[in-house]
Amino acid sequence: MKRDNKTLDQIYDLFALRILVNNIKDCYAALGVVHEMYSPMPGRFKDYIAVPKPNMYQSIHTTLLGDKGTPFEVQIRTWDMHRIAEFGIAAHWAYKEASFLGKKTPVKVEEDKLAWLRETLEWQKDMQDPQEFLNTLKTELFEDEVYVFTPKGAIKVLPRGATPIDFAYSIHAEIGHHMTGCKINSKMMPIVTPLKSGDIVEIITSDNSKGPSRDWLKFVKSSSAKNKILSWFKKAQKAENIEKGKELIEKELKRIGFSYSDLFKNEYIEPMLDKYKYKTLEEMYAAVGFGANSAVKVIARMLQEYRKEHEEENIEEKIEELAKARQKRPKTSNSGIIVKGIDNCLVKLSKCCNPLPGDEIVGYITKGRGVSVHRKDCINIGDLVSEENRMIDVEWYKESESSYQVDIEIYSNDRSGLLMDILREIGTTKAKIFGVNTKTTKEGIAIIDITLEVDSLDELNNAQKAIRKVESVYEVRRKK
Repeated sequence: MKRDNKTLDQIYDLFALRILVNNIKDCYAALGVVHEMYSPMPGRFKDYIAVPKPNMYQSIHTTLLGDKGTPFEVQIRTWDMHRIAEFGIAAHWAYKEASFLGKKTPVKVEEDKLAWLRETLEWQKDMQDPQEFLNTLKTELFEDEVYVFTPKGAIKVLPRGATPIDFAYSIHAEIGHHMTGCKINSKMMPIVTPLKSGDIVEIITSDNSKGPSRDWLKFVKSSSAKNKILSWFKKAQKAENIEKGKELIEKELKRIGFSYSDLFKNEYIEPMLDKYKYKTLEEMYAAVGFGANSAVKVIARMLQEYRKEHEEENIEEKIEELAKARQKRPKTSNSGIIVKGIDNCLVKLSKCCNPLPGDEIVGYITKGRGVSVHRKDCINIGDLVSEENRMIDVEWYKESESSYQVDIEIYSNDRSGLLMDILREIGTTKAKIFGVNTKTTKEGIAIIDITLEVDSLDELNNAQKAIRKVESVYEVRRKK
């Protein structure tokens, strides 16, 4: 009462009656008898025989009102159900084994009896982090559930808050991968709509579907659906993940001052592959590119082997040589700009044109704010050219690893799922999304402003090219 903030009259199972019968038919017959004798309380009836709990508990629960208005609970179950409730499914099977014709004859367990256990083991295979597996298991075991139906009347048990995406993947992975829409109770609804118990869900699929979106991971509640989506991305984007993983490894090597040839030798690679259970280097690259592992962890394991064969002093000397080499490089600003003739100069990229590496640029010496860098085609340059004595040559530092924010504007005929399709296409590029703003005109024209973070002009062009592939989009341009 204290924990749930309830009063005594809200506790309905102070008195309880359990009825044990021989078969399921008698369970429902007994239910009819007690409902005829006493009035049932609305909302207090649960049929765990038709829909068993995940731990295989089965029983009918109903709360009735006694002659004096006192509520009491009635549980109705078979003897077999009672043994499972009291001692667990394993003990029940053991009982069956011991009592079968007085001999210890192995009991054949039906396939669906162990479905939940097999699914749990599948999660463990897909998750390298034990803590993540434990959190997933807790969620699946203790999450409240909703009961929804297929159009043919089959029941699907899903976590509370689950969406049609969870429902689709509970039927089959391919249904989820090719899902394009859904109907809930015969009405078209968004695929991220939370489901309620009793909903009838119909999944609409298409062979032309490009597969799931990464955004779906934000909405799915079941671990099964999440793992199937992640598995699809691992397979579908393996080549891209390998390339991305290589880039991340190379960046980390560059950061610590090692060359690829120094560290990537069989005697250092094998222990690393063995530790993380990778069969090949490509599998390791794909895992790093996908985000299942980090370049830092991979290289740290290889460095352990490297240090066994090299004196610590040698490593220190190598780092010192690297520091000296860096001092000889041209001095750049944090924005990746070299100002000719000036060191340690404050440089600011102008927000009016947001220049990117690859753009032709020009510098303007401001009063008290260092050098402001503009694109040569910036609309404000015309006003600054008159002050030639304050213009200065600037250039991009080719080895800079800085990232830059840029705004783009998208024009499209409005339709359902437009934004999700655009975000999915951007996800296939290296550009990162920092902000999205949308509006629709009376004429049905969708205007979408997106802020991207990119490393270069090429990355921006690739992102714009990907967006132009989206159906209904007719113009993509960089904001000036």
